[in-house]
Amino acid sequence: QVQLLESGGGPVQTGGSLKLSCVASGRPIRRYIMAWFRQAPGKEREFLAGILRNTDFVTIDTTKYADSVKGRFTISRDNTKDTVYLELNSLKPEDTAVYYCAADSGYVIQTAVTGYEAWGPGTPVTVAA
Repeated sequence: QVQLLESGGGPVQTGGSLKLSCVASGRPIRRYIMAWFRQAPGKEREFLAGILRNTDFVTIDTTKYADSVKGRFTISRDNTKDTVYLELNSLKPEDTAVYYCAADSGYVIQTAVTGYEAWGPGTPVTVAA
């Protein structure tokens, strides 16, 4: 079983940026589709972005984004470092949430929470108005 640990969250002003990291241990990250979710207080956990194992493809999309973050957030991965990243730009107060990374050994990027078999403990992001 892979273990995941997020970092990089914290307080930020509206319009600011953060770069979250998720480091995997136990198994190499190259075995997994990786994704980022978030959960705001009182709300359900929501899909933000996912990335395939191999990003070398030129004929297919290797990433998938929720409409709410498309163009503002960017997911990437470095399999040599067993790390996946989420760059957050143009942050808004409604982006305040705990951000989680997740791993799936399947073959398509899923948007449902139930599609992922491993989760990190989360890192909080607070966007001040």
